[in-house]
Amino acid sequence: MSDNFQLERERSSLSSFPDSKSLFSKLKSGLLPYAFLTPTLIVVTLFFFIPLVMVFILSFTNLDMTNFGILKWWQPANWTLDNYVKIFTNRFFPRILNNTLMYVSMTLIFFNVGMALVIALITTNINRRVGFTFRLIWLMCRLTPVVVYIMMWKALAGPAPMGVINKHILGPLGIGTGEYLLNTNPWLFIILVNGFIGASFGMIIFSSAIEAIPKDYMIASKVDGASTWQTIRYITIPMIRWPLLFVTTYQTLSLLTSFEQILLLTNGGPGLYETEVWSLTAYHRAFSSYFGNTQWGYGSAWAVVLVIIGIVMAIVYLRVFKFNELIQEPKIDQL
Repeated sequence: MSDNFQLERERSSLSSFPDSKSLFSKLKSGLLPYAFLTPTLIVVTLFFFIPLVMVFILSFTNLDMTNFGILKWWQPANWTLDNYVKIFTNRFFPRILNNTLMYVSMTLIFFNVGMALVIALITTNINRRVGFTFRLIWLMCRLTPVVVYIMMWKALAGPAPMGVINKHILGPLGIGTGEYLLNTNPWLFIILVNGFIGASFGMIIFSSAIEAIPKDYMIASKVDGASTWQTIRYITIPMIRWPLLFVTTYQTLSLLTSFEQILLLTNGGPGLYETEVWSLTAYHRAFSSYFGNTQWGYGSAWAVVLVIIGIVMAIVYLRVFKFNELIQEPKIDQL
C-alpha cells in the first residue's frame, strides 16, 4: 500500500511540471506575430526612423557642400538654431506659407475631397457598369507617368498656335491673346494638375464605403419620404465618417509634402517664389539651391517645420471628426 501511495505521489509531482512540448507551442504562438512583424520593423527603422532622426539632427547644423566631410554634424557642439531663425526671418517666408496654405486648401476642398465625394456619390447611384467605367477612366491620370502627365498639361497650356486651349477654345471665342497660360494663370493649372490625381484616390475610397452601406438604410429613407439630398446628408455622410477622416488627413499630408508636379510644371515660378510651396522650398534649399550650394542643414530645417505642421493638422482633423467617438464600442454591445 505504501509503495502504491509513493508511486502516485511521484506521478502527481511529475505531472505538475509543464510539458516541454506544450511550453514550446505556447512560446511559438507568442513569438510568431513578432516574427512576421520583424521584416517590416527592420525596413521602417532603416528607411523611416533613422532618416527622420538624421534629418532632425541635420536641421540644427549648417552642413552643406562646402563643409561636407569636415563638419562633424552629429556632435551637439555643432548644433544651433540658426537655420530656424533664418526660416522665420526670411522675407519670402509669408509668401511661401501663403502659397502652401492656398495650394493645400483649394486642392483639398475642390478636388481631393470635394470632387472625389461628388464622383463617388454620382457613380454609385447610376448604372453600375457605367459608374465603374467612369471611375476607371478617371484613374488614368494617376496611372500615367508624372513626366508624361505634366507634358500633356504643358501642351494644353502652350501659347498659340500650338497650345490646345488657346487654339481650340480661347481663340475661337476671341478670349486672350494666345499667351502661355502657365505664365498668366499658374495656380489654376497647378490646382487642376494635382486635383485630378488627388480626386481619383478619394473617389475609390468613398465609392467602396458607400457601396458597403446596407441597402436597408436607403430603402427605409425612401419609404419615409426622404429626398436624395436628405439621404446623402443624414445617412450616407454620417456612415462614411471614417473614410472621410482618412482621406482628408492622408491627402492633407500628401499635399503638404508633394512638389514633383509643381517642380515639373513651373519650378516655383514664373515670378520669384510665385508658386513656391513649403516642400518645394525644402527641396530647393537641400538639393538645388538658388544660391549655388546644396544646404542640407537648412533644407532639413524646412522639412522639420513641415512635419510639425502636418502633425498639428492631423490632430485638428482628429478633433473635427470626433475621433474618440469613432473608436468607441457600439452602444448595442453595452445592453
